Amino acid sequence: MKLSIDNQDNYTLISIEEEILNSTMAPNLKSEFVIQRNKGVQNLILDLSGVKFVDSSGLSAILTAERLWKNDGTFILTGVAHENVKKLIKISRLDTVLTIIPTPQESIDYVLMGEIEKELESDGEE
Repeated sequence: MKLSIDNQDNYTLISIEEEILNSTMAPNLKSEFVIQRNKGVQNLILDLSGVKFVDSSGLSAILTAERLWKNDGTFILTGVAHENVKKLIKISRLDTVLTIIPTPQESIDYVLMGEIEKELESDGEE
């Protein structure tokens, strides 16, 4: 499975560089999520811009990330551009569970704004 991983101070952006996210790739993606979480990544952005097809195993991998970051951090799904992927996410009602933002740059901005808000809140508590 081809992945691009961009680790920054406030987030990690994982871009899937395959057209299909299925049962042969999902276990590797889940493992990568666990590795990133164990490294202490607080904000994960998963970019599906190049993905044209996702099966149930792929959805399961995406939900694994949601569970790993749910209570402590942020998980964002971005680049859901292809119609087949959009339909599957809508049919499975994951659009009601996941934070989905149109583009990777908007997702980065969302994370950075969240970090600024956390800083401001912690400054106000002192």
